[in-house]
Amino acid sequence: MSMKKILSAGMVTSVMLTCHSAASSIEAEESHIPENSTFFSTAYIEESDSYNTESQGDLWASCWSDDDNLYAANGDGDGFTVNPPNEPNIPPAHENLNDIAVSKIQGQPGNLNGETVAMSEEIGQVWNDPAHYNKKPTGMACVDGDIYLAVQDLSRDFNDVPSATILKSTDKGKTWSWDESAPMFDDYTFTTIMFLDYGKDYGNAKDNYVYAYGLDNNWRDSFNDRVEDPTNLYLARVSKSRIMDRSTWEFYSGDANGEPEWSNDINDKKAVLQDERKIYQDTYFSDSPQDMTVISQGNVVYNKPLERYIYTSWTEYTFEFYEAPSPWGPWKRFMTKDYGAYPWTDTKNGGYATTIPSKFISDDGKEMFVQSNTFMGEVNNYNFSLRKLTVEPYSPSTPDNDKDNYANLAVVGEGTIPINKVAHYGNVDYVNNGVRQESEDSWNNEAKLLDWWGYKWEKNYNFNHVIYTTGDIYPDGGWFKEDLKVQVRQNFEWVDVSNLSSTPEYPFDETAGTNKTYSFDFDDTWGDAVRIIGLPGGNRSFTSIGELAVFYRNDDPPNNKRFTLKNTEMTKTKSEGISVKTTVDRTANTDDHEGKESIILQLRKNNKPVDVMATRKDIQQSEEIMVSFQRKDDLKKYSVKAVVANSLEDFLSGEDEAEILSNEMIISE
Repeated sequence: MSMKKILSAGMVTSVMLTCHSAASSIEAEESHIPENSTFFSTAYIEESDSYNTESQGDLWASCWSDDDNLYAANGDGDGFTVNPPNEPNIPPAHENLNDIAVSKIQGQPGNLNGETVAMSEEIGQVWNDPAHYNKKPTGMACVDGDIYLAVQDLSRDFNDVPSATILKSTDKGKTWSWDESAPMFDDYTFTTIMFLDYGKDYGNAKDNYVYAYGLDNNWRDSFNDRVEDPTNLYLARVSKSRIMDRSTWEFYSGDANGEPEWSNDINDKKAVLQDERKIYQDTYFSDSPQDMTVISQGNVVYNKPLERYIYTSWTEYTFEFYEAPSPWGPWKRFMTKDYGAYPWTDTKNGGYATTIPSKFISDDGKEMFVQSNTFMGEVNNYNFSLRKLTVEPYSPSTPDNDKDNYANLAVVGEGTIPINKVAHYGNVDYVNNGVRQESEDSWNNEAKLLDWWGYKWEKNYNFNHVIYTTGDIYPDGGWFKEDLKVQVRQNFEWVDVSNLSSTPEYPFDETAGTNKTYSFDFDDTWGDAVRIIGLPGGNRSFTSIGELAVFYRNDDPPNNKRFTLKNTEMTKTKSEGISVKTTVDRTANTDDHEGKESIILQLRKNNKPVDVMATRKDIQQSEEIMVSFQRKDDLKKYSVKAVVANSLEDFLSGEDEAEILSNEMIISE
C-alpha cells in the first residue's frame, strides 16, 4: 500500500550541485538515473520568492511575444486583474474560482505589472466529466506574433491527467480557438505539454519547428497511485505553420549515430530524459508526502548566452534542475534544492510548477528567475512570483592560493556558495557571516542517512584546515552521530581528506554543545568545494551549525617572542558590533622588556586596516584585554589583528621587526 498522501496541488517543492564519479555512472545506467552534470561549477537559488505581484493564481505557463510583453496563463485565479471578493496572493473560494486566465505582463522583476485579457469559459473546454476534472494550463509558446496554449484536464484531486489540447490566439490572448470536437492528446499519453521557450517570439529557434515536451499519466507523482508516476520526459516537434494540426506532429523516437529520429506515431516515442529517483522515502510522520518521483510539470527554456537548455522540475519539497546541449539531450542533473518539510515560512519556501521565463535571463545567461507557487505549509505564494537562480559555468583552474593563516576562504573565495542538505530556516548566510552565536539546522522531517555543510567556489583552492562551530543542540538532534568527515571536490568527485584530526575531539553526541568550535586539520589538498559530512544524530536525524571557516594554513612557527597571545576570541553581533578578548602571557625563558608594552588590536575589513585600539601595560605575568569596535555593516568582512609591540607607533610604522614583542594573531570569526 502506498504511503503517499493525497494532498493539494500546492504541495511541492536541497542547495547541492551534483558530483560525478564512476560509481554514479554505473548507478545511472542500471537505475535509469541521469548522469550528474559537469557544465556548471556553482549554482544557487534563493530560499524563497523575492519578487511578488498583485495577482492571483498558480502555474503561470508563459512566453515572450513580439510586442515585448510576457503572456502567462494561470490556474485557479483571476490573474492580474483581481476582482473582489477575490484577493491577490490568496486562493479563491470555490464559488469565486476562475479555473484558467491569461494575462499580459509588462516590465522586469521588481517592476512588474499586468492585466487579465481572458479567463474561464473563453479559454478551452473540459473533455472529461467536469465533476471530476477541470482545466489547467501547462505550456505556452509565442510564435510569429501568435500565442499557443496547452491546456489539460486535471483531476480535482490532482492525481491523473487523461486529456490535453492546444489553443491558439491571434490577438495577444484576448480570444482563443481550438478544435472543439476532440482533444489533440488523449488516453493519458503526452497529456502534460510544455512548449520549449525559445525566447522572444521564438526568435532563438535553430530551425522551423516548435518543440514541446510531454509527460504521460499525470503532471507530477500520483499520490494515490491511480496512474503510473511520470518518470519520463518526452519530446515532440511540429512545423511552426502546422501547430494546430495534430497529424503533423512528430515524436522523438531514438538516436541514430548522434542524430535524433522522429516518428508521426506517438506510440514510437522514447524518453529524452528518464529519472527514476524517488525522494523522501523515509519520513518521521506517516501523513507527510513521501516516496515521490521527480519528473513533473515545469518548463524547458533555451539559455542562449550559455547555449544550454534548462529543464526545471519539482517535487513536494524540492526543485530539480537539468541541463542539455540540445532539445533531445543528453540531459544531466545539475542541482537539487531541498526546501524541507512543512511548515514553511515567508523566508524559506519551495513551490510547484517551476518555470524560467526567457525574458528575464540576463545578457550573460548567468542570472535567471524561477516562477513557482504554493499555498501549503502555512505560506501563501499564490501569485506570479519569482526567485533568483544564478549559475557559473565550469572552467578548469589550477589552485594558486598561498598558505595564509588568516584568509578564510569562506569569506574571501571567489563566488562562494554555501551548500547543505537542507537549511531548516533558510538562513544560509549564517555559515559565513562571522557570527558564531547564531544557529541554523537541517531538520526536514526526513530520516536521512547523510548530512553536510560546506561551500563551492568558481575556481580551485588549496585547503588544509576547517573550523566548524556548532549551532543549537536540541533534545531530538543537532549533532553528528558518527562518521564525520571532511571532503573536497576534485573534478566533480567528492574525495575524503587524508590524516584528519579534530581539536578538541568531536564527541558524536549531544555533548558536542551549542556554539562550540572544532578545528579539523588534514593534509594539504585542493578542490573547488569543501564540506563536512556525516550521519546526523538524534531521533529526528539532523545537525546544526553556527559557522564554518576554511583555510590553507602554515604550520605554527616556534615562538621566541617575549610575550604570547592566546585564547583570543571574537564575538560579532548585529546589535553590539565586534568584541575581542585576548590573553597576553610572559613567554618563559625570555628577557624582560624594559618599561611598558602596547597591546594592539587592529580592526581589518577585507584584510585592510580600518581602526586600531591599544593599551599600554607593563606585563609581568598575564593580562586579559577586551575591546569593542562599533560596526553596523556586513560583519563577516571584518577580522582583528592582535599583537604586542614596543609602541603603537612602532607597530604602525612597520620599520623595526625587533620591536614586535609577541606572536601575531588574526581572528576572522
